[in-house]
Amino acid sequence: MVISEKYFKNTYNNRSRAESYSKLEFPNTYYLAYRDLPVIISSHVSGKLAIDFGCGTGRSSRFLKQLGFDVIGIDISSDMIDIAKELDPSGNYQLVSNGKYQHLGTNNFDLVQSIFTFDNIPGWKNRTDILKSLRDLLKPSGRVICLDSTPELYTHEWASFSTKDFPGNWHAKTGDLVRDIMLDVDDRRPVEDIFWSVRDYHKLFDLSGLEIEAKYKPLGFPDEPYSWISETKIAPWMIFVLRKKPEPV
Repeated sequence: MVISEKYFKNTYNNRSRAESYSKLEFPNTYYLAYRDLPVIISSHVSGKLAIDFGCGTGRSSRFLKQLGFDVIGIDISSDMIDIAKELDPSGNYQLVSNGKYQHLGTNNFDLVQSIFTFDNIPGWKNRTDILKSLRDLLKPSGRVICLDSTPELYTHEWASFSTKDFPGNWHAKTGDLVRDIMLDVDDRRPVEDIFWSVRDYHKLFDLSGLEIEAKYKPLGFPDEPYSWISETKIAPWMIFVLRKKPEPV
């Protein structure tokens, strides 16, 4: 069943969830989300001014800071922002409303990073409006790095996730609710995400005035120090590098 923005409750907009999530760094399957990002970013992004969209408790913002970026982390969850500030007092973390980012400066940023954020955003219009607003933050030479779950994440077992208790995931279509269990945190309540097909991600980017420059689907290597389950054969994450579509002549 397609879930509307009105009825979707963001799993992480909750103090106890936020505190549990804040203890994560880059374990197991999450390692694959971040492993290749330094090379991907250095290959596609010039400049060091960045927005970390959906920064949560600041893990992804701290990651960019370690790469030398001047980062503003933004999120709609006050609980997440509060914890991000506690963990990184010198960081710049701001509470925002969906699609309301003009105060940050248009045509100003070299990078807009979004890691896992669109897994929790329902609705075509909502997603499109948010992406358009993020696009407007970019310099003409700027890039969006959008990392989200592959459709396969919700139908296989992983080092960091279990989906076997949710057979309904196999029938999910774009906009439907899907569930998994996070294995790297103490809180084992089901996480609810919004399923989105790869084809519809492509359509979403086009509607938002963005075009795909590159796409990556990192796999685990057998010699890495993790107990991979599906990761060496099936990619849990997809990473899109996006640029502004040329203005019509």
